[in-house]
Amino acid sequence: MQRILLILVTVLLTVTAKAQKMTAPAGAFCDPETGLCTPAPVAETANPINFSDDQEIIYVGDPMCSWCWGISPELNRLERAAAANGISYRIVLGGLRPDDSEEWNEQFRGFLKHHWEEVTKRSGQPFGYDLFEREHFQYNTEPSCRAVVAARKMKPEAESRFFELTQHHFYVQNQDPAETSFYEPICKELGLDFKRFSELFASDAIKAETLADFQTNRQWGVTGYPTVIYRNGDKLYAIARGYADFDRMWGAVNELAVQE
Repeated sequence: MQRILLILVTVLLTVTAKAQKMTAPAGAFCDPETGLCTPAPVAETANPINFSDDQEIIYVGDPMCSWCWGISPELNRLERAAAANGISYRIVLGGLRPDDSEEWNEQFRGFLKHHWEEVTKRSGQPFGYDLFEREHFQYNTEPSCRAVVAARKMKPEAESRFFELTQHHFYVQNQDPAETSFYEPICKELGLDFKRFSELFASDAIKAETLADFQTNRQWGVTGYPTVIYRNGDKLYAIARGYADFDRMWGAVNELAVQE
């Protein structure tokens, strides 16, 4: 399998093996020091990788990854800075927990609640906690990722905002992203035809494109979310693995652009 590994810019990233890791029941973990969530495995395949000689910033994240919600304001600034400097910005969906096998028990709810509190403490991002009053919930991140891919297909320029609104409706309003109706107010706000969105959201084609995003980021060597990549030609540099602020990420882009 062709595999392009990220070039880790160690002078710009701080990832410590000694950080205390919160272990989720399914074996995935989120690290409160680095702000990085490790994904569950997916079936691998060799997706074609064809990069031109341009540069771009690639955000690899998952709408139901809480550190991805934590970093959201910083990414908004990064996307605006990229656009102002003629650098493309795109999203690759991560696939943090793309199944519904996790049992919604007291252990898992406790893990999530404490983890959300850690994200708020570091990032200031708000969370609602009504979710933990639900008797049943499936923490499957595939539907929310698939919804973003459907929005990308309909209106690419709205993808980032759709991603962020999906996060807000889940983390703050505690609605269920597995329900098609969850996305109706988001589509309305962004001028997307909800009927067409619903058709795409349920389609095999969008499910396949979503899985391709999951496979692609793993093929690149991404091991957790959020990961932010600066690409110059066929070289991929991880400018953030886990939570990072705008100044740190943009500084890394500028330093790497000069080196190239």
